[in-house]
Amino acid sequence: MKKVYFLIPFIFVMSSCSTIGGPDGYFPTKKYDFIEEKIEQDIFIPDELSHPTKEDHYPVNNIVNIDDILEVPKPRQIFSSSGDSSVQLRRLGELMWIYIETLPSTSWPISKNYWDTSIYDVIDANPLTGEINIDFDQNTRLLMKVEHGIKEASTEVFLLKINKTNGEIKSDPEFVQSEMEKMIDYYADSLSNFSGTSLAAQNLNEMKKAKIFSENGQTVISLDLNFDRAWSSVSRAIDAAEIVTNDRDRTSGKFFVSFAKEDQRRLFRIFGGSNDDNNSSGISFGEEAEFEITIVEKDKKSYVRATSKNGDIEQSELLLSKINESLS
Repeated sequence: MKKVYFLIPFIFVMSSCSTIGGPDGYFPTKKYDFIEEKIEQDIFIPDELSHPTKEDHYPVNNIVNIDDILEVPKPRQIFSSSGDSSVQLRRLGELMWIYIETLPSTSWPISKNYWDTSIYDVIDANPLTGEINIDFDQNTRLLMKVEHGIKEASTEVFLLKINKTNGEIKSDPEFVQSEMEKMIDYYADSLSNFSGTSLAAQNLNEMKKAKIFSENGQTVISLDLNFDRAWSSVSRAIDAAEIVTNDRDRTSGKFFVSFAKEDQRRLFRIFGGSNDDNNSSGISFGEEAEFEITIVEKDKKSYVRATSKNGDIEQSELLLSKINESLS
């Protein structure tokens, strides 16, 4: 009897389903209604209008010869964005690179997409090393390198021409500059409309060129750069941080600086400060607070240190921190 009682509700539920949604139920399915549809008469067209001879669902206007379009088209949508980033072409001698204020994991898919939509074939692309090889012509391939920049959350992009036979780098600054100028527009357009990251290229975000460590109780900036680039980067950082350079000796890798401009010192005095004050904001140390910044290259890296002539380690640390913030 218990088994019978158990089956009664089940039978009731099953019969209710057919009553509600079955062909004869209250809410019958309509997926086969199209079978009963009838073809109506054609639409009446007035005499002053002509009958169309064919339907063109995808009209193409202003047809141009595709062979005449040599510029790389704008990127297809890789990801959505709401930001803008600085893109610059920088040069030091024959060395040129594109500086982008965004993480390499964001620059990587844009870089790859640039070549994927170009007239050249991509040989291979490795997001772990940030390298893209492009088949340029019979004797030459191009190598693009996407690297983490000196500044936090920045990218540096390099382009090289490589001889396919011996693997040597071909010096061609005119070509590199011309190609990089096209890339700058491409990056700027992409970053102004899109933003995001590549999970495959996350490793590039950790390969920073600027690192800080402590040595005998004092901070040292380690730059993964040769001396020439390190000198140029520190010079630019000193200017950006509004640090006055009293003198410099490139041969010995030294800057002699004061940590304020004259007009800043004047404003500081007007608003109640004095040359002997230690301003907690770090804007001014006064006339007597002078420093020596040294750059030493060792094992293909450059090390930046700062010392105060009065031996104040705290002020030297603050100066080095301002330089590190302004490195790019």
